[in-house]
Amino acid sequence: MLKDIKKRLKDILIELCEWLDIKILEGAVCSDHVHMYVSVPPKYSPSYVMKILKGKSAERLRKEFPDLRKRYWGLHIWARGYFVSTVGVESDVIKRYVRIQQENEIRGEQLRLWKDNDE
Repeated sequence: MLKDIKKRLKDILIELCEWLDIKILEGAVCSDHVHMYVSVPPKYSPSYVMKILKGKSAERLRKEFPDLRKRYWGLHIWARGYFVSTVGVESDVIKRYVRIQQENEIRGEQLRLWKDNDE
């Protein structure tokens, strides 16, 4: 089920970004967090973008995966905080960081599967 949720979350975030004219430059949906490197039109503040992405995606995930209601107390799928940086880092550095996070997530999942088979 986690794989289905991650896939759907990715699709939802893509749809929301298209709706807001936000360009996704790089992204990684991990099991317990999301990394997105985006280009946002200047008319939107970072807090507004996060409110839409987190709020709308949580709403849709709860509708499509009713079991999430049982898992997350108070219907909070997302943590309150987020990190946003608007300047100062070279584009390639950010893209490489996001890709590495995705690769680490995949490696971690493979290790968990290996350990589960041993037990």
